[in-house]
Amino acid sequence: MACMKKGSGVETHVHIEAPPEVVYGVVSDVTRMGEWSPETVKCEWLDGAVGPAVGARFKGANKRGIARWTTKPRVVVADPGREFAFDVDTDVRWTYRFEVEGTGTKLTESFEMLRDLRWYYAFFERHLMRVKDRRADLEHGMNVTLERIKRVVESEASTLN
Repeated sequence: MACMKKGSGVETHVHIEAPPEVVYGVVSDVTRMGEWSPETVKCEWLDGAVGPAVGARFKGANKRGIARWTTKPRVVVADPGREFAFDVDTDVRWTYRFEVEGTGTKLTESFEMLRDLRWYYAFFERHLMRVKDRRADLEHGMNVTLERIKRVVESEASTLN
């Protein structure tokens, strides 16, 4: 397995029949992340934060098979209806972009390595999580996440109409 290097990443997208502001409102509510992420079980805002704002931190609880871990990401972009992004330590940036597409939104999820993957993360992923190709694994998880977000947003939007 080649380790992920600084600057590498993946981008996936989905069309959602709802306005960008609505999709942003759902995605940037990190307390709901457990509803759609295959690895994140739950998230909660930290340090008195109650919503997305640059500098706000949250704690994410994650699991994959027998592996369990937590992270404390920091929001780096909170631009309603346009972009939401957070950094996990100084290692990776997760970004969600919201663009008008026809009568709905093109939601793009991406991650970018901010530094080369540390050896102990590679060991953890390979031997405890049993993942041979983490990049491909993350891309699959991102596609699952986006499809689940689409279902949630469109379902909630249909109850409002």
